[in-house]
Amino acid sequence: MHPNGSPADRLTAVGNQMIEIHLWLSAELARLRADLGTPSRHLRAHCLTFCAALGRHHTGEDAGAFRLLAEQVPELRPVIDNLITDHEVVAGILERVEALLAGGDAVPVEQVRGELDGLAALLESHFRYEEKRLVTALNALTGRAGTAEELLGLTAPPG
Repeated sequence: MHPNGSPADRLTAVGNQMIEIHLWLSAELARLRADLGTPSRHLRAHCLTFCAALGRHHTGEDAGAFRLLAEQVPELRPVIDNLITDHEVVAGILERVEALLAGGDAVPVEQVRGELDGLAALLESHFRYEEKRLVTALNALTGRAGTAEELLGLTAPPG
């Protein structure tokens, strides 16, 4: 996206960019799950990086794209409420994973694996539902002075 484009130009592909972000997050989660046999320091770093990226993405959606969609497409509010509830469940899982990794050198790999398996299942369903219900609406948005990155939680919104 060109930084000097109009707000409409910058939003044209927000929904498609959401799909790309979801694919990247899914791939990172798969890599993280595959790394469960690696030394705990590497596992911690990878997991904390992934957890931060996923948390930032969901926080950005809640404050950006979802808020905007709720204002401009009110019939999507029940869908958005469901997605925000999913975000809260995901945040709980991420907190549990981070707590498991904070316990020193002995990482309880099987417990972490169980949490990550649950997270993977939830995110698969969550991402497909979100994409199915919101991509067309996101791609149709116009007239907002913001970037796709802000709306999807890749950067902090101004102010």
